[in-house]
Amino acid sequence: MNRRDFLGAAGVLPSALVQHSQGTTHVDTVRNGPPLKSSVVKSSSLQATGDSPGAKAKTHFNGPTRQLAALASGLVTLEPGARPHPPHRHPEEELVIIAEGTGEIVVDGITTHVGPGDMMYAEANVLHGIINTGTTQMTFYFTKMLAKSA
Repeated sequence: MNRRDFLGAAGVLPSALVQHSQGTTHVDTVRNGPPLKSSVVKSSSLQATGDSPGAKAKTHFNGPTRQLAALASGLVTLEPGARPHPPHRHPEEELVIIAEGTGEIVVDGITTHVGPGDMMYAEANVLHGIINTGTTQMTFYFTKMLAKSA
C-alpha cells in the first residue's frame, strides 16, 4: 500500500513538499477538498492501516480547514523495536503525544527518551522521528498542521 492509498486521497499536496521515505506508515500529505467540519470520530470506527512492520495508524481527521491548508490527526501503535518510518521532515508542523509505552524521539539531532504524557513539537522542515525502544506496545497521537501561507 502506498501513501496515497493509505490516505485514500484523490488529491494531495505537491510531492515536492513531501520528503518522507517511500512505503511508510504515517500521514505525510493531506487530502484536498472542502474544509473539515467540527465533529467527533470514534477510533473504533476506523480501520488501522500501515505497511511498516509493527506499525499501524488510524487517521481521524485529514484535510483543509477554514484556517489551515492542511490538518491531519490520528494515532499510531508501534510494537517493540518498530518505527513508523525513518526520521523525516515535512512542511507541516507536528505535535506528538505519547499515550502508552516508551521510546525515543529525535528532533533536530537531539534524542530524548519518552513515555506516557510526554509531548513532541517539530517545526516545519525539522528532522524528527520516533521509535519504540520499550518491551510493550507504544501508542502515540499526532497532529500535523500546515498554514495557508506555507
